[in-house]
Amino acid sequence: MKFDVSSTALLSRLQSISKVIASKNAIPILDCILFELQGNKLIITASDSDTRMVTSIEVLNTKGSGMFAVTAKILLDPLKELPEQPLSFEINEESMEILIHFENGKYNFIGQRGDTYPQQKPLNEVNTSIEIAAQKLLNGVSRSLFATADDELRPVMNGVYFDIQQENLTIVASDGHKLVRLRDLSIHSSERASFILPKKPANLLRSVLAKETERVVVRFDENNAYISGSNFEMICRLIEGRYPNYNSVIPQENPYKVTIDRISLLNALKRVSVFSNASSSLVKLHVEQEILVISAQDIDYSTSAEEKLVCEFDGTELKIGFKATFLIEILSNIASEHVILKLADPSRAGLVVPTENEENEDLLMLLMPMMLND
Repeated sequence: MKFDVSSTALLSRLQSISKVIASKNAIPILDCILFELQGNKLIITASDSDTRMVTSIEVLNTKGSGMFAVTAKILLDPLKELPEQPLSFEINEESMEILIHFENGKYNFIGQRGDTYPQQKPLNEVNTSIEIAAQKLLNGVSRSLFATADDELRPVMNGVYFDIQQENLTIVASDGHKLVRLRDLSIHSSERASFILPKKPANLLRSVLAKETERVVVRFDENNAYISGSNFEMICRLIEGRYPNYNSVIPQENPYKVTIDRISLLNALKRVSVFSNASSSLVKLHVEQEILVISAQDIDYSTSAEEKLVCEFDGTELKIGFKATFLIEILSNIASEHVILKLADPSRAGLVVPTENEENEDLLMLLMPMMLND
């Protein structure tokens, strides 16, 4: 079996899928990347026990066809240091000896038989399919992933929830303290369906979608999802279970509205939070008339800070406490120039929404408050 391939094109494909490989695998061959030569196409697969990434690349001067597996590190480490040039692969299918020739050298090592690599089960006959623009899916996953939980007792909270309804697709993530709900009003479905995408495949998806420009097809049943783009296919096991009713925790009436420049608030929080207690990261927001006062203190080290920002506010005086790290994450994942903080009282959840949503989008972020001592 022989073929020629560009070194940088091959490295790009390997880097995009190799992140799926776990540091410790129960099945040794999962330390490897699987290659399958079909005509002038080289199909490349990497997997752990739950998630599988597949991509392909055009190759030249092919001879024969078949499968072989190579330990990921053997290929990735040297290719990172190799300038762009053609590589010629020769694979002895009996001894599994692999020879790679290039302009000023060669690599020689032993691969493994590809037929021992675990195969992927197909989806059930009863499955659901939706099509979505790659950048819309990237946007939804990127802006919600930070709000997922690490909760062994409630595994459904450890992923991104896709709620497909007739009039929209709603993407939700929550850890019980913060919540993101992003509705895409351009996506419609004839049937109601949902799935929970685990955190690892969601992160992998974020890296491969950045290079996609076309539409992505998502097909899923109750156990697995197949997500296909022009340059990749990802198959992953879904989180089983029922996601909580996220709409029930979103307050419908928060009468106090603070409109403020997002970047100014974000930067002030980053500065003031340095002086907060390290364990609680508590910052206090004190709003009255046109001024928002952000303050923090750490009694143990006798440090404190206070900053004032101009805002639009038409309610009565209000003080509320939030965990600074959470509020910074929320503001960092909103794109609009100004945001509205919708507040009720110091014990009820606050909402953060953009003043201007992107086209066909409805974004809402929720944050639970922290108790103030004063």
